[in-house]
Amino acid sequence: MAEHRLRIGITQGDTNGIGWEVILKTFADPRMTELCTPVIYGSPRAAAFYRDRIEGLDECLLTEVTTADEARRGKVNLVPVGAEELAVEPGQPTREAAHAAVESLRTAVEELRAHRIDALVTAPFNKESMHEDRFPFTGHTEFLASELGGEPLMIMCSDVLRVGLATIHLPLSEVSRAITPEGIVRALRLLRQSLVRDFGIVEPRIAVLALNPHAGDGGLLGPEEEEIIRPAIRTAAGEGILAFGPFAADGLFAGCGYMKYDAVLAMYHDQGLAPFKALTPDGVNFTAGLSEIRTSPDHGTAYDIAGRGVADPQSMRNAVYAAIDITTRRRAWEEWSRRPLQRAERDRSNRDVSVRDLPDPEKEAAAEA
Repeated sequence: MAEHRLRIGITQGDTNGIGWEVILKTFADPRMTELCTPVIYGSPRAAAFYRDRIEGLDECLLTEVTTADEARRGKVNLVPVGAEELAVEPGQPTREAAHAAVESLRTAVEELRAHRIDALVTAPFNKESMHEDRFPFTGHTEFLASELGGEPLMIMCSDVLRVGLATIHLPLSEVSRAITPEGIVRALRLLRQSLVRDFGIVEPRIAVLALNPHAGDGGLLGPEEEEIIRPAIRTAAGEGILAFGPFAADGLFAGCGYMKYDAVLAMYHDQGLAPFKALTPDGVNFTAGLSEIRTSPDHGTAYDIAGRGVADPQSMRNAVYAAIDITTRRRAWEEWSRRPLQRAERDRSNRDVSVRDLPDPEKEAAAEA
């Protein structure tokens, strides 16, 4: 039976940012198509524009297909999306580029929902421009939750650190009102579930960050730790979740305390992302809790370097790797957790048979003598 090679969908993001550049650089390496079958959703005109301006990309040839069902193994497939005469203006946030990003994303999600692709990797877009294009969401995470269902949890992940967020895209002035014991427990449940099924960790340990400096100093610097975060940790512990804290963020990261845990739950966006990006600059953004799998590089559109051919593709490459790994692990977990009693009985039976059938070294030695 032929091995199934995962189809990984990739959205083009903002056509005036570095999305196309990091996509093309990623798949210029022919080894990438040995790992998966890439299906890019975007503008052939934008692809050609950036390919002509980036040195060494002659080998990155795109094969146009109508849908992912037609994607060819060993090829970098492109599903054309958007206007044929798209104007590409590197570094400029334009309405046209925002519209192209929206079309790419919506088409890719339709294919993901139809199971024509196995996972989705999204290139960055400009949130402000997207709002102008009648995209009433604060980011990919919120849009995907509305389209795919489930409870989204943003997790930044790398080989050395995983950070989940209790709140995502909120003004800092609203964070204190937004965190609740119920919300933190929900985030801990989702984070633990993802660590088990998506990352293969049997019983994860989670560090929970405080909101205030010095973890509130016993209430002197704010009541949230004592009234909200600590009770949530106790509730989660009562459910069997190995959650610890609350820890002052500066001490946990500066003293490498995070290395004792499988993940960290931050209270707000920059509290988690600032140390994460400082420690692991080529990390990946993963949206846990959804019915389908989505990853993205951990950077933005980078208008300041767009079109110059200097963008580093490593985070995009890692996002593709993560999409493959998480899809594989989740499917394995779903198989392992299906009918666990039957599986346990079968495994026990196989183990008993294998033990009975093992040769006895003492008997064999006696026979030879």
